[in-house]
Amino acid sequence: MKRIGLVLSGCGVNDGSEIHEAVLTLLAVDRAGAEAVCLAPDIEQTEVVNHLTGAVEKGAARNVLVESARIARGKVSDLAKATPADFDALIFIGGYGAAKNLSDYAYAEGEPIEVEPSVARLISETFRAGKPLGFLCISPILAAAVLGQEHLELTIGQDPETAAKLVQWGSHHVTRTASEIHRDPHRLVVSSPAYMLGKSISEVADGIDRLVAEVLRSIS
Repeated sequence: MKRIGLVLSGCGVNDGSEIHEAVLTLLAVDRAGAEAVCLAPDIEQTEVVNHLTGAVEKGAARNVLVESARIARGKVSDLAKATPADFDALIFIGGYGAAKNLSDYAYAEGEPIEVEPSVARLISETFRAGKPLGFLCISPILAAAVLGQEHLELTIGQDPETAAKLVQWGSHHVTRTASEIHRDPHRLVVSSPAYMLGKSISEVADGIDRLVAEVLRSIS
């Protein structure tokens, strides 16, 4: 059975993983007959957001690994201990956690952005190992920041400023809808805009199903 690593960044779109994207990916992996291996860094969230009001809860603290366990039903491992030998492919779930916890993109004033060290290591090692990588929603910023020298073709939605960052860091922005995917023609890297553009959960589900299928087809 193929093992697909799923990288989470907490629980909740505004300060962690986008829950719909995470659950849809878990479902797509399972329906494809593969096994999901959930991973998250054992670090503190940069902030905690009240998802009812949208307000930042001053002084509140939550752990990314602990919060990710909510989505994974407890079956999640510390990403810092993971290596490409633990899975056949790696998929990054979207949500602001990718820009707040897995990197400092949401706050960065200078260039380049900083990617959490264990995340950067695992992206680089998985790429060098020739294993497929999938990126949903905002998470392609991680690929662009870590693998900019590879000049990857990536989706990110239609926000000009965000797309310009990908280009600035050496990647190429490709426009796709939420139900579509794009695979770099020369690399084992697949991405989809998901909720960067998605207006409905079914639209996002279509894109995630296609991304998971393409990632699985790309496993050697």
